[in-house]
Amino acid sequence: MEKDETFKEWIEDGYGSPEKLAQILEMGIFMLFFLEEDTFSRREVQDVVEAMKGIVIELRV
Repeated sequence: MEKDETFKEWIEDGYGSPEKLAQILEMGIFMLFFLEEDTFSRREVQDVVEAMKGIVIELRV
């Protein structure tokens, strides 16, 4: 429970609300589509996108 409260406080202190953080993460996902070739492997980028999308989904639950 303490971990959840700490995470919630971090979100509220840094971003104001879970929805605001979700919007920022979604923008990051969008930006990843414009990476230059050979910056990262395709698999590395896909892993990051999946992790970020998972956080966005959990924040909205």
